[in-house]
Amino acid sequence: MATTTTFGASHFATTDLGHKKRTECLVRIADCIYRHPGGTLPAKFHAPKDYKAMVRLMNRPEVTHAAVLAPHYERTLALMYQTTNPVLILHDTTELDYSGLNSITDLGPIGNGGCRGYLCHNSLAFDPDRREVLGLMSQILHCREHVGPRESAKSKRERASRESRLWLRGMTATGPAPAEASRLWVHVADRGADTYEFFGNLVRQERSFVIRSCKNRCIRLGHKENDPSGYLHTYARSLQLQGHRQVTVSARDGCAERRATLKVAFAPILLWPPKACFGHYERRPVPLWVVYVREVEAPAGTAPLEWILLTNVPVTSLEDAWERVSWYQCRWVLEEYHKAQKTGCAIEELQFTSSQALQPMIALLSVAAVTLLNLRDASRRPDAKERPATSVVDVSYVTVLSGWRHKTVRPDWSVHDFFYALARLGGHQNRKRDSRPGWLVLWRGWMALQHMVDGAEIGRKFRG
Repeated sequence: MATTTTFGASHFATTDLGHKKRTECLVRIADCIYRHPGGTLPAKFHAPKDYKAMVRLMNRPEVTHAAVLAPHYERTLALMYQTTNPVLILHDTTELDYSGLNSITDLGPIGNGGCRGYLCHNSLAFDPDRREVLGLMSQILHCREHVGPRESAKSKRERASRESRLWLRGMTATGPAPAEASRLWVHVADRGADTYEFFGNLVRQERSFVIRSCKNRCIRLGHKENDPSGYLHTYARSLQLQGHRQVTVSARDGCAERRATLKVAFAPILLWPPKACFGHYERRPVPLWVVYVREVEAPAGTAPLEWILLTNVPVTSLEDAWERVSWYQCRWVLEEYHKAQKTGCAIEELQFTSSQALQPMIALLSVAAVTLLNLRDASRRPDAKERPATSVVDVSYVTVLSGWRHKTVRPDWSVHDFFYALARLGGHQNRKRDSRPGWLVLWRGWMALQHMVDGAEIGRKFRG
C-alpha cells in the first residue's frame, strides 16, 4: 500500500530465484494478489496469462517457501532496527487444513487426526507504541508425525519432529538479540510456549520475553535458592492486587467485545527445573518475575480474565507490571493475523497438486495477510485523524473512495476518514452502538474498492 513502489516490488523485488525474469514474474503475481486478496486463485488472477504464469512459477524448483520469504524477513528486520521503541516478536501456531489435496502425500495429521495439513508456526514483529505490524520474522510449516502413546521421555526429548521444538526454532529463526543495550526485542507467547526448555534457552541466549504460564511449577519465592519454596499459580493468586486499568476484551467464541477492569500484582521468583526432563536445557533454576492479572467485577455469567505471566524483563514497579501486561495483550494481534491468512487471503483454498507449488504460495499469501492486518491498525493509531490518507494508500484509492462517499474528490482526507469510509463500503454502519470496524469489514471494503479502482482505470483508458 506504499505510494512509491508497488506491494510486490516492496516485498519481493530482491528475491533470488536464479533469474531476474522469475523475480519480475513473482512481483507481478504479488501485485495481482494484493489487488484481489480474497477468493480462490482463479479469482485473484482475472487474466488467464497471469494465472498460467503463476502456476509455472510456483512449480519451479528454485521457487521455495524459504526463497519467497527471505526478502520479506530482511525488510522486517530493517524496520525493527529503524525503531527505537520496544519491538514485540509474537509467536503462535495455527493449523492449515489441506485435507482435500489427496495428491500431496507429505502432509501431517491436524485437529483430532481426521484432517491433513500443516502446523504453521508464525513469528510476527509488532511495534506496540505505533500499533503497527512490521512483518514476519519467521514462518515454519511443520508436518505432525504419528507417535505412539507410550513414547518415553528420552525418545520424546531426542525426536527431531517434537512439536515443542517449534518455539525454539521460531525463536532461533528471528536471529540473535540486538547487541545494543538500548534496543529491546521481547518474545511474547501464550500458554503453549510454557516449557522449561523454552524458558531456559531464552534466558541462556539473553533474550527478553513475556509468556503466559500454563503449569503450576515449583518455584522459590524470591531470586535466592534458599528462599521459601512454593507453587507458581498458588503463589501468584496469593499476591495483593494493586491499581486498576480498563481494557477492551475482543469478541471471541460468540461473546461480544466488552470492557473489563483489571488489577495486577507482581513479585520476583526462581523457576525450578522439573524432575522429568523432556527437552534440552541446563538443569538450573531461572530467575524471573511473575505478573498476576485478574479481572474485577466481571459481568454475571462471565468467567473473569486471569493471566499469570512470566518475564525476565525486571518488574520493580506498578508501571513496569502494566507495561508487561500491555505487551502480552498485543499477542492477540497474531490471532487476527491467522484470520487474515485464512479468511482474508483464503490460504486454505489452494488447489495445488504438489507441496513444491503449495508452500511458496503459502509464503506469498502470508505476506499479503500482513498488509490486510495493518488496514485495521492504521485506522486505530492516535494520529489517524491528522495523518494524510495518501501517506498510507495511493492517491487513486483516496480519489475513488472519496468520490463514492461524498460525490466529490477529497484529496485532503485523513487516514481516519479513509478507513471509516472503507468500512462503510464493507458494510459497517458507523452507528454509536457499533464497535470499531475490524479487519474483516475493512477487507470487504478493500475488495470492493479494488474493483472500483480497476473500473476507474479502465474508464480512463477508454477516454484516452
